Amino acid sequence: MTSPSPAAATARPVRTRPAEPGDARALWQLMHELAVFEGYAAQFKVTERDVLERGLGPPATRQFTAIVAEAPAGELAGYAVIYAIPFTYDLRPTLVLKELFVVEGRRSAGAGTALMAAVLSHARATGCGRLRWQVLPANRRAQAFYRGFGGAPDCQWDSWILEVDA
Repeated sequence: MTSPSPAAATARPVRTRPAEPGDARALWQLMHELAVFEGYAAQFKVTERDVLERGLGPPATRQFTAIVAEAPAGELAGYAVIYAIPFTYDLRPTLVLKELFVVEGRRSAGAGTALMAAVLSHARATGCGRLRWQVLPANRRAQAFYRGFGGAPDCQWDSWILEVDA
């Protein structure tokens, strides 16, 4: 049996929890980091107030649910944004994982795994029939991560988009 590395021996796991109104600023900052990482920072229009009103406000007005990964010192290590499509062909909701992001210094330390486990737990608890998400074609690390959970590309459908204001 091998001994854990010194870093592994002192590392404490992150914990996941639903985002709270007090997380709005930190959550917004992480969302902006994702926009930079994925290359759409110039089009990023979300404000801290939007995060608070659309995701962390009263349940009846929420457009999304956010789950955060909290590092041992209390700072946010990452987040997941999810929303449900009420039902499809089997009368079960589809949970959409809109965003999953872990800050660079926390990657490969369990935050992403904890977030994905929390998302899957939410999907099961709410009776979802499936979980859907998108991955940038060049993000091989994310693809390997999702494959580790049993995820696979959906080759039966092509992703399409139409800019409504165009």
